[in-house]
Amino acid sequence: MATNARFADRLRAWAWWPIYRIYERRLARQVATEPMPQHVGIILDGNRRHGRAAGLHEPEAIYRLGAAKLDDILTWSADLGIPMVTLWVFSPDNLGRPEAEIDGILGAAEAKIRALVADPHFRHRGVRVTAIGRRGILPPALLEAIDAAQVATSGNDQMTVTLAVGYGGREEITDAVRALLADHAARGDSIADILPEISPAAIRRHLYLPELPDPDLIIRTSGKVRLSGFLLWQSAHSELHFCDANWPAFRRIDYLRAIRSFQRRDRRNGR
Repeated sequence: MATNARFADRLRAWAWWPIYRIYERRLARQVATEPMPQHVGIILDGNRRHGRAAGLHEPEAIYRLGAAKLDDILTWSADLGIPMVTLWVFSPDNLGRPEAEIDGILGAAEAKIRALVADPHFRHRGVRVTAIGRRGILPPALLEAIDAAQVATSGNDQMTVTLAVGYGGREEITDAVRALLADHAARGDSIADILPEISPAAIRRHLYLPELPDPDLIIRTSGKVRLSGFLLWQSAHSELHFCDANWPAFRRIDYLRAIRSFQRRDRRNGR
């Protein structure tokens, strides 16, 4: 029965495909006439739901589908002239999941990072890889892949892709405050000396990547309407867009809709 339902879904998708292509081209023309977000953050949600719907049960197979979607995002972003994309891959909260699932997420991430760096199209686009998160919770093989990618792409300047791996917004702010206090303690400052120095600007200087601009647009897939701790500090003035599609099924149309939604908003950044 489930197989028949999936087949029927495919038939409907094929029937609608020409209409989607016409709509997609029209949408792309509309988006191209307005200013683009310069930094897009994406919460990659819905891998498990998509995997179950596709009849997949092996965690690594499920998350490899999600990892493959990174190729599309990089291509679409480059074509639109979006210079910065941050992708939330794994959070400390995910450590509460079954071990096989954790291994599936991190194993798929490692394989995809290595494949991207080896891809000549990736190099041709001038993509620089950076990463944020707590390294201490990640396996050595993944850390090695991240470090190798950062070194190999350090000279690229066309697009920056930041991988939020082992990343949590609360953890980042906590680590930033700790680093700020540690700097002052190393200079022998007293509490009375430190208190006046604690400010938003001072904390920002101790974030994982303080030079990374705040995201203009944050997209979350899978229909969930929350940030769940993604870029808590940096998202104060970000525009938010929530998409019903699960991450592996996220289409160019969905991306263009998110950007069009961003372009239609009156951004005042609190003013």
